[in-house]
Amino acid sequence: MSENATPDPYANPLVFGQRLQILRTRKGMTRDQLGGLVGKSGSWVKGVETGRLGTPKLEMILQIAEVLRVRDLADLTGGPSMQVHLFSGPGHPRLAAVRAAVDAFPVATQREAPSAAHLQARLARAWSARHSAPNHREVIGSLLPNLIGDAQLAVRQAESGPQRRAAQAVLAEVYSLAQFFVAYQPDAALLWRVAERGLVAAQESEHPHAIGVAAWLATQAHRDAGPGHFDAADTVNLDTLAYLEPLLPDASDDVLAITGALTFEAGYTAARRGETGTAWRYWDQARAMAERLPETYYHPVTSFSKAIMGAHAVTVAVELHQGGESVRQAAAADAVTIPSRPRRARHRIEEARGYQLDGQPDVALATLNQAHEAAPETIKYNGYAKRIVLEEAESKSSARRRRASELAVKLGLLAA
Repeated sequence: MSENATPDPYANPLVFGQRLQILRTRKGMTRDQLGGLVGKSGSWVKGVETGRLGTPKLEMILQIAEVLRVRDLADLTGGPSMQVHLFSGPGHPRLAAVRAAVDAFPVATQREAPSAAHLQARLARAWSARHSAPNHREVIGSLLPNLIGDAQLAVRQAESGPQRRAAQAVLAEVYSLAQFFVAYQPDAALLWRVAERGLVAAQESEHPHAIGVAAWLATQAHRDAGPGHFDAADTVNLDTLAYLEPLLPDASDDVLAITGALTFEAGYTAARRGETGTAWRYWDQARAMAERLPETYYHPVTSFSKAIMGAHAVTVAVELHQGGESVRQAAAADAVTIPSRPRRARHRIEEARGYQLDGQPDVALATLNQAHEAAPETIKYNGYAKRIVLEEAESKSSARRRRASELAVKLGLLAA
C-alpha cells in the first residue's frame, strides 16, 4: 500500500478495547452504565476502550462478560475460543426435539386432541417433576414435545369460545414450562418465540393467572437481554400489575402469588439499575403479599411463597452489590427450606455471589458445591456460577485453585 492510500481499519486484529466498545454499544449501554455495573467509572471504561489503559485482569474480564452477556470470552479477548458460554450453556441433547415441537404447525391431523383437563393434569405432573428432579432439564425436555403438540392441537380443535379460552390457558402454561427449558441455551431466537407465543396464548385465554405467568417470564427475558431492555421489562411488568391488582380482593392464591412474583420482579429490575430504595420497596410489597398466602403454599411456576422471600432478599442485595447485606440476608434465609431443587440451587448460587462480594471466596465455592448437589443442571447453565469458578481457578491460593478446578470439571467448563 502506498503512503497516500487510505489505511485499512481492519488490517490489524481488533484489540480488547475496540471489542469492548463494539459489544457495549450493541447492548445499548453507556460507559457510565457499564462502569457502574462492574464497580468502575465511565472514564475507566473509556480508558480501556481507547487503549489508554491496558487489558484488565481475568476477574474484570469475566465481570464485563457477565454484564454484556458475552457467550464466548474470545468475543472480548480476540484469543482462541474458550467455549465458556457464560450465559448460554451447552445445547441440551433434547433441545432439537423441543425446538421442532415449538416450530411445528399442526393444521392437518385426524388425531383427537386431549381435553384441557387432561393436559392440565399432565402439566401439574411436569411441574412437580421439575421441582423434584436434580436433572430437571432432562425430565421436562422429555415431556415437552408431546405436551406442546397436544396443547396446540387442543386449541385448534376447540369448538366453542369457553373451550378455546381454556385450551389457550393450558397452551400458555406449556410455553411457560418450555421457557424454563430453553433459557440459557444457545438459541436466543427460540427463547423469544416461546416467550411471545406464551404471551399471545395467555391474552387469548383471558385468564388472569395465565396472563400473569406469561408476563413474569417475558419480564425476565427482557431483563436478561441487558440494560438496554430494562424499560421493556418494566413496561410488561408494571402494565400487568396494573391489570392484576384490582382483582386481588377476591383473587385465588395462584393469582395473588403471581402478582407477588411480578412485584418482586419490578424490584429485581430496579436492583439491576442500582435503584436501592425502589428495589427494597418492591421487595417489601412482595413480602406483604406472600404473608397473605397459606403457610405451605408454593407457586408451581414462580416458586413464590413465604419461603422464597429470604432468597429474594439475597438476590436484591447481590444485584445492588451490597456484599455484607447479601451475607446477612443469606444467614437469615438459610433456616428456611425451599422445596424446589432447581430453585434451591439458584438460591445457593445467589448466596455464593454474595459471599464473593463480601470477600469470602472459599465460602462461595463451598456454597456452589451445595448448588451442584441440589440440581446439577441448574448450576451448569448459570453464568454467575461459572464466572465465580473461573475467577477462583486463577486464585493465588493453591487449595482454592484446586477446589475451583474440581468444580469446573463438574460443570463441564474444561470440555473442549
